[in-house]
Amino acid sequence: MKHGYVLAAVAASLVIASLISPGHALMLALGLGAGPWLANRLRQVPDARPPVLGAEASGNDTGLYPLLDGVPLSIVTLDRAGSVISANTAALQHFPSLQTGRPLSFGIREPQVLDAVARVVAGGPHEEFRYVERGSMERHFLISAASTSVRLSSPDAPTTVLTIREISQERAVEATRADFVANASHELRTPLASVMGLIETLQGPAKADAAAREKFLDIMLAQARRMSRLVDDLLSLSRITLNEHNPPRAVLDIGELANQAVLALGEFARERGVELSLAQPAQSTMVTGDRDELASVLDNLIENAIKYGRSGKRVEISIDAAANPREIAVAVRDYGPGIAPEHVPRLTERFYRIDAVRSRSEGGTGLGLALVKHTINRHRGRLSIRSTPGEGSTFSFTLPRAEAATQTVINP
Repeated sequence: MKHGYVLAAVAASLVIASLISPGHALMLALGLGAGPWLANRLRQVPDARPPVLGAEASGNDTGLYPLLDGVPLSIVTLDRAGSVISANTAALQHFPSLQTGRPLSFGIREPQVLDAVARVVAGGPHEEFRYVERGSMERHFLISAASTSVRLSSPDAPTTVLTIREISQERAVEATRADFVANASHELRTPLASVMGLIETLQGPAKADAAAREKFLDIMLAQARRMSRLVDDLLSLSRITLNEHNPPRAVLDIGELANQAVLALGEFARERGVELSLAQPAQSTMVTGDRDELASVLDNLIENAIKYGRSGKRVEISIDAAANPREIAVAVRDYGPGIAPEHVPRLTERFYRIDAVRSRSEGGTGLGLALVKHTINRHRGRLSIRSTPGEGSTFSFTLPRAEAATQTVINP
């Protein structure tokens, strides 16, 4: 019955069109006949319109994704429910737990950040705030949250854009500057005052005293060397803290590096009556790291063990490749007097000394263990200190094991 009505309507349309003009009738007939065929062909042609970037997009190869991936800032877009629409590569590197279609809290769990973002998502004004990621190494981020009129998930869905910039390096610069003003200036002032006083004495009362001149010159040389070590350690610490958030990518053999450190410090240990020993596993000890920085860590820990644990007469260095399948552990143990428990948590603080007089007499700057801590942090490892008064101390750290695929690249 429906088909009959349709045919009657078509016939009536043709009659009316023919009364108007034969041309109208011919165009109408062609349209009725070719219309379905043309519609079918159009459905087979790919849509040339730009795709809509929404929660349904599963890859980074459509819409705005390639553009966002080229931006060095971390960019995250949210829908009106506060769920993630998109996150560029930089954002996923900083927050790998972010998931498309899931709430922002899957990747960032700081309540203050989530509350601020929720206010913007609800229609509030632009907000800018800081976020600190706690852990073995603090990371600082500056987050900007703003509503946008661009409709990404659907025509009527207001969205929010988060722009996240890591400011850890800026914070490190501030901390280094504060440390220098508060501590380094004091550490430098003492030897400088000593050198100046000796020079004035040599220019005045001891001008013609050869014995005093030789004695004072030796003291001045020792103070100058102390200042040189302090400046060197400050520069090293500044460089490491600035690069702490960029882990090294080279591959090296930590066992070979430890063997070189033992050989280099062998004479130093023999002069103090200390026996050095090194135990290594038969398995591979290839790690990801920076050769010079890790050599400095080993030298620092072994030298400290010789200096402050020499009463125990031996220092043991061990490398354990079986501690964790993904890590290699290195430990330096002495059998000296040990360290009181109240001092252990503060040993890695800059310029912290248990015995300042003894530390200076041994040539210490108070920055050695701070350098060790920041270097291990940069290598994404962990530093551990265990000590029992009367039994000695163990300083150990872990390093990420080098992947088999990257072991062809050796740090020269």
